Parts: sequence; C-alpha cells; structure tokens
Amino acid sequence: MPKQFQQIGDLAVLHRTVRVFLDHPQIDKVHIVIGPDHGAVCSEILRSLDVQPFIIGSVTRQRSVHNGLQAIRELQPRNVLIHDGARPFVSADLISKVIDALEHNDAAIPAMRIAETVKLVHDGRVADTIDRTALWTAQTPQGFRFEAILDVHQKTTTSGRNDFTDDASMAEWAGLSVMVVDGERTNVKLTTAEDLADADRRLRMESWLAQGDIRVGQGFDVHQFGAGNHVTLCGVRIPHDSGLVGHSDADVALHALTDAIFGALGEGDIGVHFPPSDPQWKGASSALFLQAAAGKVAERGGVIAHCDITMVAEAPRIKPYVHAMKERLGELLGLTHDRLAIKATTNEEMGFIGRREGMVAYATATLRLPFR
Repeated sequence: MPKQFQQIGDLAVLHRTVRVFLDHPQIDKVHIVIGPDHGAVCSEILRSLDVQPFIIGSVTRQRSVHNGLQAIRELQPRNVLIHDGARPFVSADLISKVIDALEHNDAAIPAMRIAETVKLVHDGRVADTIDRTALWTAQTPQGFRFEAILDVHQKTTTSGRNDFTDDASMAEWAGLSVMVVDGERTNVKLTTAEDLADADRRLRMESWLAQGDIRVGQGFDVHQFGAGNHVTLCGVRIPHDSGLVGHSDADVALHALTDAIFGALGEGDIGVHFPPSDPQWKGASSALFLQAAAGKVAERGGVIAHCDITMVAEAPRIKPYVHAMKERLGELLGLTHDRLAIKATTNEEMGFIGRREGMVAYATATLRLPFR
C-alpha cells in the first residue's frame, strides 16, 4: 500500500492532506493525480470529501504533474499550487504564505534553512565541508502562475528532460524567478515506515493531550426476578427460568453502565433522561439509553476509553455469554474487547441475591474529554 494511503491516527495520509486544502478559503478546487490502479482506494479514502474527478498520472512525478496541469487547463486558473500527497501536516498559514507570495512573483515555494553542518562525502569518507549559509531544503506546496508552469513543463517534455525532482527546479531551469517563504518544520514528507509510525504517534499524542480531562463514573442498578423465560444482559438474551422486572427491558448491566457514563459527565442518572413514568420507554431496549449516553460524550468532543461491569447473581451463569456481551457492547460503543471488562460473581447464597429474588450490576466508565 503506497504511503499516502496508509492510515495515521484515524485517517489516511491523503485524506488529511486533501482536507487542509479543501478547508482553505483561498483554494477554489482540489484536483488529485493518482496512479492508474488507485481509483478504487482513493474513492474510498476520500469519499466524504468534495474533490474533483481524479486525474491519471504517469510513471514519474514530473510527468504526472504535467498530466494534472493539462487536465485543468480548461479551467483557466490564475495560480496553481502543487503539493505532495504525503505531506499531511501542511498548515493553512503556510498555504496562505505561498499564495500571497504569488501576488508579485511567478513562483513561490516554502523552504527551511539548513541548521546542521553539511559534509560532502565520497566512498564513506568526508571530502569537504559545505558552506550551509545559503542552503535551504524545499517543501511543498509550491505555487506558480498557471500558464508559466504549464509552459515550463511543455518545454522540459520537448527537450527530453525528465530528471527534475520538483517543479521549482524546472522553473529555475526555464529562467523563472522563484520566491522563497519560510517553511515549517512540521511540514514533513512521510517517506519511510518509521515516518508513518512517528506521524501516527504524534497524532495520537495530540489527541490524548486534547482530551486530557479524564473522568471516571460509577453506576449501580438492581432488578428483581419475575415471570419470564430469559434475561437480557448487555444486550444479549440469556435463557433463564425467570425474567427481570423493569419498565424497559430491565437490562441491569446496561442500566448500570449508562448511569456510569452519565455520572462521569455530571449529567445525573438514567432516570433523569429516561424517566420510568414516561410510557414511551415501556419495554424499550436499554441499548437506546446507552447510545444516548455515548452520544452525550461525543457532543462534548470526548471518547469512552474503558468500561467495567460486574454482575452479581446466583443464576443464570454469565461466563458463557461474556464474549457475546463484549461483541454487543463493542457495536454500541465502538470499543475493542480490550477496552471492555465484563465480570460476574455470586453472593454466596446470602441476602436477596442469594435467595434468587433479583440481581445487581455495578459499572465504571472512564471517559476522556477536552478541557473546558
């Protein structure tokens, strides 16, 4: 899988890159040049974004860019920015600086001064130390007057030159003046597997820091047994010689967990949001209550990090259904099994639980919320 299609954080590299340009107020249209076999994967990755029809590239970057320029010529753009799909951390500010520089220049690129000492090396040995004073490393997006860069590409094609590593070097070869604006150290091109791993760690760390308000909520619920032939626990139907009595489906485990989530949010309990006096909740699936609580977390820009449920009953046996319960909770909350704990124990035949008159569930929910 090419690097631009790899996922970092929760999105593909290319999706992140394209979205920055789509969101920029000075960008009118975004066109993507792709390989001949990449149409399906690009369509999937970018399905939620308003991009133009894909342009098929060629065997080299230089020829692919030429194809892209030819394809948009009929739009008669004044300026064009050419950007690497594998630079997802380009900022809106950097894009603006390049665009602004085109007001009085035919070409403009972001670049960084070289801070390290530069060595000329032959056969593994230092041959010389290069004066780094005037040395810069080029980045993208590189901006051009459209007609000027298209003319440059056509000239290089005619002359048989296909060894340019970026569009600015082609512009220099053709005699255009290329303006430099200060680039950004974060505007890195993801090239290796290590680059992708570093980018993924960076995004996850930023996400964790942004959601650094960690909350833990506690929930408790109890229901008595009554007539019936099954109980519903964590959304899973379990055969039993009795049912649980309640206004809804009496899913004691989901009720406790819902209360834990509402508690972590400081939003009261399940009865506040779904009062048993309201007839619309009679016989309702407790999954609705849990999803409503999870929706409150999402509205606050948070995530549910972990859920822990303990059920206490002499019967039915819970352990054979734990996997199915985790599957159902995972569907409802979007969590993997390692973020869900479901346990069960008896009350050693003591009290109302020991007499099999009812069962209890305890739950904790750990949330990550943005600081407010």
